[in-house]
Amino acid sequence: MDLRGLRPRGRRRYAAAAALAVLMGGGTWAAAAPSDAAPAVHRADRVMTMPDRPGSKKEVRIDTSFFTAGSAARRRPAVLLAHGFGATKDTLRPQAEKLARDGYAVLTWSARGFGRSTGKIGLNDPHGEVADVRRLIDWLAERPEVRLDKAGDPRVGVAGGSYGGAISLLAAGYDRRVDAIAPQITYWNLADALFPHGVFKKLWAGIFFTTGPAGTTGSPTASPSAPGGCVRFEPELCRTYERVAEKGRPDEAARRLLESRSPVAVGDRIKVPTLIMQGQTDSLFPLGQADAMQRAIRKNGAPVDVDWIAGGHDGGDRELGRLEARTKDWFDRYLKGDRHAATGPAFRISRTGGVDSTDGAVRLRGASGGSYPGLENDPRRVRLAGRPQAFSNPAGAGPPAISAVPGVGALGNLSSLGAGGLSVDFPGQYAAFASAPLRTPLHLTGSPTATVHVRSSSRDAVFFAKVYDVAPDGRRQVLPSQLVTPYRVKDARDGRTVHLHLPAVDHELAAGHRLRLVLSATDLGYASPAEPATYHVSLQGGALNVPTAPRVRSAAAPLPAWTWQLPAAAAVVAALLLLTARRKAAAPAPDPALADVPLQISGLSKRYAKSADRYAVQDLAFRVEKGQVLGLLGPNGAGKTTTLRMLMGLIRPDEGEIRVFGQAVRPGAGVLSRVGAFVEGAGFLPHLSGRANLELYWQATGRPAADAHLDEALEIAGLGDALQRAVRTYSQGMRQRLAIAQAMLGLPDLLILDEPTNGLDPPQIRAMREVLIRYAAAGRTVIVSSHLLSEVEQSCTHLVVMDRGRLVRSGPVAEITGSGDTVLVGVAEAVGDAVVEKVAALPGVASAVRAEGGLLVRLDGVTTTHLLAELLRLEVAVDRIGPHRRLEDAFLTLIGGDR
Repeated sequence: MDLRGLRPRGRRRYAAAAALAVLMGGGTWAAAAPSDAAPAVHRADRVMTMPDRPGSKKEVRIDTSFFTAGSAARRRPAVLLAHGFGATKDTLRPQAEKLARDGYAVLTWSARGFGRSTGKIGLNDPHGEVADVRRLIDWLAERPEVRLDKAGDPRVGVAGGSYGGAISLLAAGYDRRVDAIAPQITYWNLADALFPHGVFKKLWAGIFFTTGPAGTTGSPTASPSAPGGCVRFEPELCRTYERVAEKGRPDEAARRLLESRSPVAVGDRIKVPTLIMQGQTDSLFPLGQADAMQRAIRKNGAPVDVDWIAGGHDGGDRELGRLEARTKDWFDRYLKGDRHAATGPAFRISRTGGVDSTDGAVRLRGASGGSYPGLENDPRRVRLAGRPQAFSNPAGAGPPAISAVPGVGALGNLSSLGAGGLSVDFPGQYAAFASAPLRTPLHLTGSPTATVHVRSSSRDAVFFAKVYDVAPDGRRQVLPSQLVTPYRVKDARDGRTVHLHLPAVDHELAAGHRLRLVLSATDLGYASPAEPATYHVSLQGGALNVPTAPRVRSAAAPLPAWTWQLPAAAAVVAALLLLTARRKAAAPAPDPALADVPLQISGLSKRYAKSADRYAVQDLAFRVEKGQVLGLLGPNGAGKTTTLRMLMGLIRPDEGEIRVFGQAVRPGAGVLSRVGAFVEGAGFLPHLSGRANLELYWQATGRPAADAHLDEALEIAGLGDALQRAVRTYSQGMRQRLAIAQAMLGLPDLLILDEPTNGLDPPQIRAMREVLIRYAAAGRTVIVSSHLLSEVEQSCTHLVVMDRGRLVRSGPVAEITGSGDTVLVGVAEAVGDAVVEKVAALPGVASAVRAEGGLLVRLDGVTTTHLLAELLRLEVAVDRIGPHRRLEDAFLTLIGGDR
């Protein structure tokens, strides 16, 4: 299209429209553009033949895929992507294609025993799988697409999850040509993972050795029909597993074999930049594996960043998209040499940030620090109480306690939302030591420690240590991430002192909760001795040391898209207004005569959208003075909510004005800082304490902390010690009072509350009434919109009654309820509709409606004596008549009864 013939005005209009389209639709353009502009990815599949063992004539076939994009003449860094146990190279194709488009040559492969690759599974045998990786690096060194550091030495990084994460570490330890690695949810010492403290992790080991390639730790794309079982493993591994499984305990030969195939065997040789991404929901490879990894590699002088993700082998959110992006940035920095690549913080934790109200999904938010704190940083000493106790290991170790079960540990993620997860301890099979209720919140980050003395009737004692978060009522307890730490205490007949390292987790405990240290004789996930035994245990030192990470700060919750789209749209609208020379009308000048008047409304009207004659509010006028508690009453559709929205500057009136302390209310008017409001409920983060929620809300206002008057608002609300507890533990009444306290922050001179007693029981309603009365007694003003007329009558000093958008009556409560113009006519028999209509039509009668026991009649000029005569003339069987003083009936009279 040729635009040269457009006139300047037309150009401006088109430019404005284009700007609006770009700002409001730019997200769509950005998402669509790569599909057209990104280079095509070329994939080459080939099967490589390699020796089964160094020097062996027997060969294995390794199935590979090589991905590149763009010019084949350009050399680029290479990335080896390794799959998890039970998966194949095919699961890595999407990530490989992304990295190829980002300028990498990517090689994926199916490890021995998986997919189309042959050979026996060796659990990353240095002479098997590790040797295969070294040959793959040799092949990369011969590719013309791959950048070389020198002849035979390609610029290469290795990444992978679980089984593939371990091979990335082993590759860096065995081959100095590896330049950077990014392992995920993997192990440092497989012997420690499967035989922690000498106890056999039987469920996970069984999944490894009896399911083979169709195991659960890899991708769901692995073929369930593939032949499984221990026959897929090297014979030495099969014999080891069968020996340990039969005995129910590991031996030294088994430990040596697994350690020799673990990264720990070459830990002193891993000297390349390492991004460690470990799962919090992981009973297979818990956070302690990543901690050992970090300490060893950091000791070698290499850069190491640590990322604790939400999910893991037990389920939960694996955050795959975020981790792929961080891996790409890591390689940009250390393979491409891009010094400006944002590799992220030295330490990051994914924490639960509540639940998305739209789909019920758990939200995550990041917390980060400038250095990795380790697992025992800045411990807080929490005293535990409990006498020496005895508990038993039953014959056959059954029924076992339940905690770490593969695939269900993700239930531990719900702990921060108030759910209990899955955990069972059987009476007589455990000892417990508990703290007093916490006075302040406590964020556990790391591995708690404690010291116990254990004596056993058998030679060895086997038990499982865990720490529960116990709710104030004592009936609900949460086992963070469903994790336990097993211990085998040898030669315990005469007693042994044991320094316990409890599971490493990141978990927030609310004020009022207790910590509970439990030692259980059994656990479903582990092998316990079959012979019965009795254990005697006592706590040494009387405390649990709880690590914290105060320098690890949580990021603000991510904002929804509209929070940036709306400002963008607003900028365009502002530009259009400038183009059309529209100017904002100047706000009316303040009225000094009303400087001390909290609220004056005059001539206020608001029409319904697209209507010239239908009004939500019409010609409304009333005034509110200091110290008043004003009740805004009216049936549904009376215009109360519309009035409150105009009062808070949320919508503009069509006519009239609202003045608060003499200043006209407009959207964003400065005087609104003197107004606090609670309308249609308040949203709180359930995992934070009440006090933390209020502090976060006040920070969002951008006003100085000293101006919040937090303690004064809290004293008026009367929540007491509950402020230190997580909001998820609050009753409905406490949430309402917390919402009122939020509205009171800054001690606003005018407080507006919409249905503050909604959902409260009678004691809570009474407490709320006292809150409002105390607040107004300090010289401030409260406006309450409510349908509970009996409560309004007790708490309010003045009333404004609306109906169909108009003011019906205003004044003191006593004047409205006690006015002589409303009388209750008692009748001996039921009154029909025709009689009610005749009474309402009498001269000097404003309205007449049925009420309990008779009629409510509002007089307008006629006396009670004259009314009685008229009623007798209409043959109404009157048995009594007199003034009526209930607000409910006066209200019904004012609005003309039920409609």
